[in-house]
Amino acid sequence: MIPRYSRPEMASIWTPEARFRIWFEIEAHALDKLAELGIVPLEAAKAVWERGDFEVERIDAIEAEVRHDVIAFLTNVAEHVGEEARFLHQGMTSSDVLDTCLAVQLARASDILIADLEKLLATLKRRAFEHKLTPTIGRSHGIHAEPVTFGLKLAQAYAEFDRSLARMRAARAEIATCAISGAVGTFANIDPAVEAHVAEKMGLAVEPVSTQVIPRDRHAMFFATLGVIASSMERLATEIRHLQRTEVLEAEEYFAPGQKGSSAMPHKRNPVLTENLTGLARMVRSAVTPALENVALWHERDISHSSVERFIAPDATITLDFALARLEGVVDKLLVYPERMQANLDRMGGLVHSQRVLLALTQAGVSREDAYRLVQRNAMQVWESDGKLSLMDLLKADPEVSAKLDDAQIEAQFDLGYHYRHVDTIFQRVFGAS
Repeated sequence: MIPRYSRPEMASIWTPEARFRIWFEIEAHALDKLAELGIVPLEAAKAVWERGDFEVERIDAIEAEVRHDVIAFLTNVAEHVGEEARFLHQGMTSSDVLDTCLAVQLARASDILIADLEKLLATLKRRAFEHKLTPTIGRSHGIHAEPVTFGLKLAQAYAEFDRSLARMRAARAEIATCAISGAVGTFANIDPAVEAHVAEKMGLAVEPVSTQVIPRDRHAMFFATLGVIASSMERLATEIRHLQRTEVLEAEEYFAPGQKGSSAMPHKRNPVLTENLTGLARMVRSAVTPALENVALWHERDISHSSVERFIAPDATITLDFALARLEGVVDKLLVYPERMQANLDRMGGLVHSQRVLLALTQAGVSREDAYRLVQRNAMQVWESDGKLSLMDLLKADPEVSAKLDDAQIEAQFDLGYHYRHVDTIFQRVFGAS
């Protein structure tokens, strides 16, 4: 992943140094259990922990000759350990190391992503309560529909990312499995107790059936989860981008002192962060299809998945980590303009209250079809005047409407507060009793 979209903690999980360190721990823990079982000398296990080491450059040099990364690693470690190194990798196969290492890396990446989501949720909750009763217009098809509050918009995002958090926790649990089962996964040359020991030491569960590789349906679900989170991220980013449009301008990204929006036009304040998030979401989702295609491997094992995972595992986790942190910053500093929200709410001459009038007419004995016709014919006049006419005034002047509803009854249907009667109920559903 390019440094521009990387944060150090997540990126460090995917460095060669970190990967080989995990390999070393897997091999050393396995040797400990083998020694306990009396299969290898105890001194060999001690020697590996005491003298075992490696150098990335040396491993790369050996791999250039032997064309096998795990053999290159073991050769380099043996150069430090000495004679006792012959007991390393007893009964194991390369996938035992590679797949268990990837599980550790993805579990550690998950922990960072979970923390990212928790921080984003806290910020969304704070801003949602801040604007719990800030009136704004709800839109369907991009067109004014009925009043909502800006707090409800943020509450919706909170609920969606709360589901994302639950999915991420489940994905972590599913991906965090260990396989130390030997060639074709039969444990013919290594005791299952070794696998259980390594799993415990590395913070993993035991893979029930590994067939030499951990089944890739686990990885497919993991990356699919990242893709869903990325889509939720894009949904909120797209909402903010729309709200920042000049014609709308109900909210916008924070514009820092000294920031410049355009090389040509000094007046520009562009939604660059949320546009960036839209692009990053596409990159995260691009990992999903290859992960799904990795599920169908040949027989007990092939390595068609390996090259794919070398790309998608670091790229998707690093990108999503960066993007979630950026989104949290956008929400935290989001500039909100209640006055503009109210102005937009009012700009169409009261059309947003049309349904209430429709329902009031039906309650007064008018058929739904006739009620719809009466309200729509007045609403279309307001629409065609671009909000210069008033729906309330037109309804009062319409003899068919006034025959069923007096002026006070018509006015009552234009009460903005009516739309917010159940905001507390929605907030309690989303955030709980707090």
